[in-house]
Amino acid sequence: MEIVKNFAQSKILKYLFIVLAGTILLAISSKIKIPFYPVPMTMQTLVVLIIGIGFGWKLGIATIMLYLFEGIIGLPVFSGTPEKGIGFVYFTGPTMGYLIGFLVAVFFAGKFNYKNNFLFNFLKLSFAISFIYILGMLWLGWLVGWDKPIFKLGAQPFLLAELFKILLATVAIHEIKKIKKIF
Repeated sequence: MEIVKNFAQSKILKYLFIVLAGTILLAISSKIKIPFYPVPMTMQTLVVLIIGIGFGWKLGIATIMLYLFEGIIGLPVFSGTPEKGIGFVYFTGPTMGYLIGFLVAVFFAGKFNYKNNFLFNFLKLSFAISFIYILGMLWLGWLVGWDKPIFKLGAQPFLLAELFKILLATVAIHEIKKIKKIF
């Protein structure tokens, strides 16, 4: 009985370490600004895909939930923090819908079965990422008003960079899946 208890405890500790490492990776990816046209890009959405594919949907959701919690309680883990504010006030600002969309994106990225079909894998990852933009634009429209050009403000400037990140994840998908073998 003691062996089972120790095994369960070690497995929980391993999962906690993986989730924490994922939130650190997300925080770092939110701070990296890469010059890109028409706006600089961060690597956050790529990391969301990597977490989903590499951790699976359950650990992926746990990772994103902990990341959001860290930001809500005031840790400067989000892009634009601390210079644009921190905590719950920042979280409920214009980017909240996108951040919530991370949960849906990581779920689908982790739930899908990836075969040796580049096009289908690309479409699956595009579908997963689309929820970040759908929820982001819904929140942005509610926040700033639907009379504003929501697509032009909330998605269009990022689409080229997003396409690039989805392509990167698609090309590396079988390498990313090897992360699961660690645990």
